[in-house]
Amino acid sequence: MKKKVLFVASTGGHLKELMQLESMFSLYDYHLITEKTKSNLALKKSYGKKIDYLVYGTKDHMITYPFKLFYNILKSIYLYFKIHPDYIVTTGVHTAGPICCFGKIFGTRIIYIETFANINSKTVTGKLLYPISDKFIIQWESLKELYPSSVYGGWIF
Repeated sequence: MKKKVLFVASTGGHLKELMQLESMFSLYDYHLITEKTKSNLALKKSYGKKIDYLVYGTKDHMITYPFKLFYNILKSIYLYFKIHPDYIVTTGVHTAGPICCFGKIFGTRIIYIETFANINSKTVTGKLLYPISDKFIIQWESLKELYPSSVYGGWIF
């Protein structure tokens, strides 16, 4: 029986990084979660029932962001229990944080890949998920100083 793996990332660069792992998807009973935007609606054609979308939200819109975040947290809880993955693999941002926290509480192993975009500083999601990740992968050796127990995996691209 294949392990259930949930791949999670916000839209944009984080999703692009995550999709570099696409060749691994077929090795698992996988599922994808990202934010729904015009730029990634085509993923539904490729992945069908293997993909779910959260509401796109950005902190640039502080009036609506808390409501979207709250909705996404509730939907993440629903999706987590629907999928009940053995592993969550994520490249981060706000779509990843809540579901990884729930996963950790319920025994799912968390694999976090710190974004390629940060060379010398921690991301907010990295700060949140570093303590709870079972494997924390960095793409720059310089980040080893900030995340001492991380694993240097090299560039994902």
